[in-house]
Amino acid sequence: MKTFSFLTALFLLITSALPAQVVINADNSQPDNSAMLDVKSTNQGLLPPRMTTTQMYGIIYPAAGLMVYNTTIHSICWFSGFSWEIASNLDGKSCGTVAYGGKIYHSVIIGNQCWMTENLNIGTMVLISQDQTNNAVIEKYCYDDYSGNCDVYGGLYQWAEMVQYLNGATNTTSYNPAPTGIVQGICPAGWHLPSEAEWCRMERYLDASVYCGEGMNGTDVGGKLKETGTSHWAAPNTGATNSSGFTALPGGQRDYFNGSSYFSYLTITSLFWTPTPMSGAPTYALNRIFGNEFAVGFTALYDKRSGFSVRCCKD
Repeated sequence: MKTFSFLTALFLLITSALPAQVVINADNSQPDNSAMLDVKSTNQGLLPPRMTTTQMYGIIYPAAGLMVYNTTIHSICWFSGFSWEIASNLDGKSCGTVAYGGKIYHSVIIGNQCWMTENLNIGTMVLISQDQTNNAVIEKYCYDDYSGNCDVYGGLYQWAEMVQYLNGATNTTSYNPAPTGIVQGICPAGWHLPSEAEWCRMERYLDASVYCGEGMNGTDVGGKLKETGTSHWAAPNTGATNSSGFTALPGGQRDYFNGSSYFSYLTITSLFWTPTPMSGAPTYALNRIFGNEFAVGFTALYDKRSGFSVRCCKD
């Protein structure tokens, strides 16, 4: 009995090391000679892992050829060994709409991300002289304290209001602890505030010369993101093609300096917060700037008490 058990185990060990084909079917047919795995069916399909763009980028050391179904953009994606690729070109197409606060927001696919095509306009308007506060009510500034400007250009938000005071974050302090995942903030459910890394990924996709550091960035990334014409942008709106479909609007800012606040740069600049604070400088956070006289983009640090526009990304 002991000899039989030993021989059986040895046989199983040897045969398990041999290459083998696997067939999954209902008719007991043989696998194709060219396939290690041959799945045959006339009424069922092959279902790859399904995950969001954020989850896909969270895969540690993906192997070349790794494939997933991206639920953010509704497409098969595969890893080339260097970057995540989309099975078919979806740039410029919609990835759905979302109703939020009585407004319908549209979207566009840029690379493998889904971005809103309008500036966020949610909340109750407060006057420029007031700071937005942690009072369970989303608050916004409207340029010149005129609600009609919010209808066109969206609201302007202080940084802490935008992140909704997550983990104790304020305009003078950082998160504690820092979030390890996406930050929803004032975005609707299923959407989130695009991080510095997500802005960088999108910009580099559009313009390979973007290096994602502070200061002037890229060659024509601003032009590819800005709405064309001068209906909202002041002339000359240099380089604007909006080839991405992002449709950046120049909502200006609620500027804050030495305790004073004022509105500036409507139709001149488009400024977007990121939820990424400056390390070691808790009163500052990173933002993106696009201007009417530039085709490039800018990355800068601003006082969190300033009021900027906000865009959301789909989870």
